[in-house]
Amino acid sequence: MLSEDELALLEAIRETGSLSRAATRLGRAPSTVSHAARQLEARFDALLFDRRRYRLQLTPAGHLLAQEAARLMHDVARLTRRVKQVAGGWEDRLHIVTDEILEFDTLLPVIRAFDKLESGVSLRITHEVLGGTWEALREGRADLIVGATNEPPAIPQLRWFELGRMEWVFAMSPRHPLARAAEPLTQEVVGAHRSIVVADSARSASRGYGVVGGQATLAVPSMEAKIHAQRDGLGVGWLPRHRASALLKSGALVEKAMADPREPNVLYAAWRGDHEGRALAWWLEQIRQPRLAKRLIDGVPVAG
Repeated sequence: MLSEDELALLEAIRETGSLSRAATRLGRAPSTVSHAARQLEARFDALLFDRRRYRLQLTPAGHLLAQEAARLMHDVARLTRRVKQVAGGWEDRLHIVTDEILEFDTLLPVIRAFDKLESGVSLRITHEVLGGTWEALREGRADLIVGATNEPPAIPQLRWFELGRMEWVFAMSPRHPLARAAEPLTQEVVGAHRSIVVADSARSASRGYGVVGGQATLAVPSMEAKIHAQRDGLGVGWLPRHRASALLKSGALVEKAMADPREPNVLYAAWRGDHEGRALAWWLEQIRQPRLAKRLIDGVPVAG
């Protein structure tokens, strides 16, 4: 490692091309700067300064030393900040996994508010689908999950609370054959037509909602893609009522009554009690707020 004075010396010589000008910049006598330069060469047993030309320059070895030493000092400074950060109760990083059914845009104001804390915590926000959300917490790929569906599974040190309830509507394009079928629709009638489902991201057993045994399916990557597919007449299925509200109002989707209505889904926030820090506590406080929780669950109505 080089000291800050030695790094400043290398940088001053590189930029000014002169020992005397480097000395002026550093506020030191030229003889002192010359002696320090020779000591540095002796320390590394390498020629670091090319003195053969009118303009003093760093040799390739000198350039390498200056670049790598600066990088190492930056890394040490960053490590020092991280150590102090963790010692102060902040995590080094926080991985939040949301169920895909929630929209990332609804978290943007929360991220901006978190940035203002200047905690130094690195955020990573990704999403999973259905069982994949709980699986991410169980396997240690998430510190906090938001919007998970179904009952909380058995996970060591599991902590959770209800985020809220999501209402559903069975809908399809007005051009779809089922749009003209008599209501309420039975499972037998629906099972003769393709269902649009969001693919479960669980690595183990996957699952789906509202699919009749033997029914043809089209698996899509997101709820927005599912809404678009049903709007375009590619299949039928359950949709979040608020997300589909604009398309229902415009007539791009039609709602059909079902003989077996779907109950609202409870959505959960969950974390492991053995991994609690200040960043996690802050995020939990935010998503417990009713207004934010409702915004997360409702999402933004899909247009057009």
